[in-house]
Amino acid sequence: MGPTRAPDHALVHLRRARDHVDRHYAEPLDLGQLAAVASLSKYHFHRLFTATYGRTPAEHLTERRIERAQDLLRATNLTVTEVCMAVGYSSLGSFSASFNRVVGESPSAFQRRYGGDAPRIPGCHLFMAGLVERRSASGEKLPSGSAS
Repeated sequence: MGPTRAPDHALVHLRRARDHVDRHYAEPLDLGQLAAVASLSKYHFHRLFTATYGRTPAEHLTERRIERAQDLLRATNLTVTEVCMAVGYSSLGSFSASFNRVVGESPSAFQRRYGGDAPRIPGCHLFMAGLVERRSASGEKLPSGSAS
């Protein structure tokens, strides 16, 4: 059985990687990148992160993306596909499956249930303010003024 928590000297490195995920959740992130942010090997990082936070780095990234998706589905008039892309997924199927697994219902059902009658933030304002980035179907950022 592994450690129940990382040693104190490693916690600062794990926090740095966790904060990186929290800030850059919409970008493609992999274990190697996060381990590099933490200045640890991939395997040591994965083992210590999981022991310390009780979930893998991938699970933490998924939870962060789904939390942000819930916010966008509640408060904006973005489509489910736009939300999917805005939170870092490149596949609507993967996004819907992850959302359903974490939340217990589909993104569209969640949006219908919790979107309510409150005024919603137009998607164009979110894109113009840089709060979400418009991406192409391949996941590449589109130039700011592009209407694809």
